[in-house]
Amino acid sequence: MLAPHVTGAQASDYKTVEPNVLTVAITGDMPGLIAQNGRLVGYDGEILQKAAENLGLKINPMPTEWSGAIAAVQAGRVDLIGGTVAWTPERAKALSLTDPTGYFQNGVTQKSSTHWTKLKDLENRKVGSMTGFSFLPELRKIPGIELTLYDTSDAALRDLINGRVEAIIGDPPVIDYAIAQNPSWGLINLAFADNNPDFPLLTSVGRQYIFGLSKDNKPLADALSREIRKLWDSCEVKAIGKKYGFSREAQFTPSKVNFRVGVDRPDGWEPPACKT
Repeated sequence: MLAPHVTGAQASDYKTVEPNVLTVAITGDMPGLIAQNGRLVGYDGEILQKAAENLGLKINPMPTEWSGAIAAVQAGRVDLIGGTVAWTPERAKALSLTDPTGYFQNGVTQKSSTHWTKLKDLENRKVGSMTGFSFLPELRKIPGIELTLYDTSDAALRDLINGRVEAIIGDPPVIDYAIAQNPSWGLINLAFADNNPDFPLLTSVGRQYIFGLSKDNKPLADALSREIRKLWDSCEVKAIGKKYGFSREAQFTPSKVNFRVGVDRPDGWEPPACKT
């Protein structure tokens, strides 16, 4: 198994907005990544906090709208985006992406009175999603769909509860966390059953959560990947995940299809998994 490797690097060697400081875009959703009492919390938050400390970097959280987060990294206003951010080929072209912190499959958030698990269930329905999400072009291909975009998951969930939309396709751990905290909402989130190759971003299994840095900051992305792999090797990722509702085995199981090789990883690279 090949992993990024950095030799002899010091915090001062990395190209960051501020020397020895990692400026992190905070887009505001749990259980992914937020700042609390001067530290990062959430699943990705704890992973990044540990990795940064091991690399000798302090954290500077920077509130950022998700719709402008990638551009902020590219422009050098922030060093990194994260917090259950999905790997896509397009993002791999635009950013230096780390090894995955976890895995996921998209699903349909809906009222518990329905049981929609297929793309055809969304045909001719009012569906909500988030501005800037990578799978929006695929959603728009569903016949008759009436798509409403939101800046926050909270706004989308309110409209689902109030009946303004019939379903939401959002960020799975954010949605799962919100539903778990509010059982009175009467909502469920069911994974897509299709696994349709024509809709890979919506329905494929084992998709990856990553951190994204600028293209000229690849040495730091590689160093973070090395730290992430340490947490996989010890299976500490599962202990962190347990705090934030990451309890499904699928969240720690990579896809059997090694889709990053030949895109942003070399031959022989494999996605990490727990060794214990």
